[in-house]
Parts: sequence; structure tokens; C-alpha cells
Amino acid sequence: MKDTNRRVRWMTTALCSLWPLLTVYAGVSPEEAGRLKTDLMPLGGERAGNKDGTIPAWTGGFTTAPAGYQSGQPRPDPFAADKPLFTITAANAGQHAGKLDEGQLFLLKRYPDYRLHVYPSRRTAAAPQWVYDETFKNATRARLQGAAVSGAYGGLPFPIPKTGLEALWNFALRARPASFSFPFNSWLVDSNGKATLASGALNEWNTPYYQKGRSPDDFKDRPYSTAIQTVSAPLIRAGEMLMWHDLTDNSRQAWQYLVGQRRVRRAPTICCDTPNFVNSGVDFFDQAFVFNGPMDRYDWKLVGKREMYVPYNSNRFVAAKDREVTTPRFANPELVRWELHRVWEVEGTLRAGQRDVRPRRKVYLDEDTFIAVIGNTWDAQGSLWHTTLGFPMLQYEVPVVAMEVFLTMDLQKGLYTASLIGDQASQLAVQPAPYPDDSFTPEALGRRGVR
Repeated sequence: MKDTNRRVRWMTTALCSLWPLLTVYAGVSPEEAGRLKTDLMPLGGERAGNKDGTIPAWTGGFTTAPAGYQSGQPRPDPFAADKPLFTITAANAGQHAGKLDEGQLFLLKRYPDYRLHVYPSRRTAAAPQWVYDETFKNATRARLQGAAVSGAYGGLPFPIPKTGLEALWNFALRARPASFSFPFNSWLVDSNGKATLASGALNEWNTPYYQKGRSPDDFKDRPYSTAIQTVSAPLIRAGEMLMWHDLTDNSRQAWQYLVGQRRVRRAPTICCDTPNFVNSGVDFFDQAFVFNGPMDRYDWKLVGKREMYVPYNSNRFVAAKDREVTTPRFANPELVRWELHRVWEVEGTLRAGQRDVRPRRKVYLDEDTFIAVIGNTWDAQGSLWHTTLGFPMLQYEVPVVAMEVFLTMDLQKGLYTASLIGDQASQLAVQPAPYPDDSFTPEALGRRGVR
């Protein structure tokens, strides 16, 4: 009898641990999806402004490229004439605490000269009409089974999210160009304020999920996103390449080319709490782009929506020279544009049976785009550890609001890393046509390798 009870308890525990992987979450009803054409914007944000008038109504976003602009040039700031409404400092942080995340409150308390210049809120989010159309279809056809998504293509999969997992998949499948490239420098700014170049590289990216003419069935066994990173600096690493494929089944495949070995190998774990060698290993792979990890390591709670000051319309920051940005202790606050926006707050708690050095984390997602604008992590002792900022910028030629520039601050060690593109002669460029699919294979990686 005792053995039977033990088996029952074991089976119950096992089924409970597998429940998140077995549960199927369906899309919303057609009636609820209809809100995307009434009170919600096509990507899911509320069309109306807030009661105070400090967040305006969404009226279609920003869709006009500056005269003469060509993709790959530094993107001019269309709001350069704006002046800050006010500045948040340590002296007045208490008045604004309800609209600040944990990381900014920590920095304001630690550094008397840290500050947030708050500008008028501008709801610039936009996407091509076909992306709106596919998002509307996804609202009723997309499914989650465990941490895997199916039935989605060409738009946000869950524009009316019901769970934290759905909200995070919206970020993973956020609107992006079908193909793009950008060179970047990754800087480490140590606790003494010294900035050291950790990596210089070129990212070449295909986003099949946003290539017109495909369908949800195309992504059952093929990646929704593929990329190759080619290292140019420091010289000791020049010629190294890293390639990764992200799939809708919540998996990532990765390969690496090392010049000294002259061969392509399966890459070590490019996820989770593996130290990120692109940033000299001082932060972790899943903190790139604020959150870039597997969905099933944490239990994700959709805490709700709140108004918060977040980086936004960051064209000036993105175009700034690296040395202007990488000031001691924190990135140059004179370059960061903070705005009041509604965001989704998603909290992750490490699942039973999983291991991670950060058992708790939060991700804040802009309601209009589902871009992750802030991410915070806590260590095993419950102390705030990292804060990561993403800097959404206008990509006029798509049009879309995108985020490829970010930084992570280690609040315990007093240092930060920043992935920047401002020094590059050619910055983020949308490709006129996608790279051929066979450009992102191990064989292609080997052919490109330095001999």
C-alpha cells in the first residue's frame, strides 16, 4: 500500500511538472479579435490615450521617411526639436516611483547624478498593412502547446495576450524587416569607468516569418529567424562566425566557425545563463535584446498593464557615437529619451526542476509593439542583479519600430555592457531582397570561413 501511494505521489508530481508542456492555449474568439479594428490598434495596443492626457491616442503611427533618406544611413531623429517635460533625479524620484521600474529606482538611489529626461509621449508604432492583416488572422488561429507556438505567420501571434508566455512570443515574433544587416560594437564599461571593446561584428539576418507569400504551415519544422554574426574585432577573434536558427517549437540551433580550427562545429549553449562571450562573458546570452531565451525555463505570469517611463523613439541614442554613449557608471543620460507608455509587465519564476542563477526576472513590453524595453533579474538571495534597457527606434523604410540596440547593467558589480551601432559608417540596413535560405547553413558557414 505504501509503495502504491509513493507511485501515485510520484506520478502526480511528474504530471504537474509536465502540465505547462501539455496544456494547449487557443486563440481568442472572432468577436474578441474584432477589437483589433475598434478599440485596439492592429497590433493590440489600446487606441485611446490615458485619462490624464499624458499618453496620446494612437492615430496610425509614424510612417514617413525623411526626404532623401536611404536605408543604412544613420536614422535622423524626427523629434529633435522636442524638449524634456521634466527630469527625474534622486531628489524627486519618490514622486515618480509608481511609474519607474526596479532598475531605475535602484540607479537613482545609488547615483546622485543619474537622471531620466522625460519627453512628450509619441505613439509612433506602425507596420505594413499586410502585417496588420496577418496579425488579425493570428488572433484566432495561433496556438500555444506548452512553450511552442503554431498557426501563426506574418504578424504578432497573440495581439490580445492572456498569458505571460503569449506576450513573450509576441516579442520573439515582433514585426521586423524580412531581411536586414547591421554592424555593431559591444563595449564593456568597468566599475572604474573604462570602456573596452569586447567585440566588433556584423549581423546578417533573415526573418522568414516576415517574408511575404509564406503561411503558418511553413514554420512547423523550419526557423522563423536565422542569423550569422561575423567578428571583426578584436583582431585575435577576427574571422570567427556564429550562426543560429530560432524555431517556433521553442528550440535554437547554433553553429560556430573558429579560425584556428578552420571548421564548423555545433556551438555551445547559446542561451539561458551561459556567459555571453560576445560581451566578454560579463552578462548572459538570454539578456541580449533584453530577453532572448527559451520560453519554458520560467513560469511566466502576466501581471498586467501599467503606465511606466521607458526608453522610446531612440533614434538619437542609436545614432550617437560609441564614446558619447559609454560614460562611466551608466550610459550618457543626455542621450536617452524617456517617454510615458503603457507596458505589459511579465514576471518569470524559475520552474521546478530547472536551474538558473537568476530564479526571478521581469520583462516589460511596450503595449503598441510588444518590444521588450526593460528587463530586470534577481539573484538567488533575492537581490536585484541586472537591468537591461532596449532602445526602440524608427525604421522609416519598413515602416516599423524596431529594437536592435541595448545595454545591460550589472548593478552589483557597478559595470555595464552596451551593444551599439553609432560608430558604423553603414548602420542598420534593410535588404532589398532576403538572403537566399541556403546562406544560413553549416555548409555555407564553412565556405565563408577564413582560410
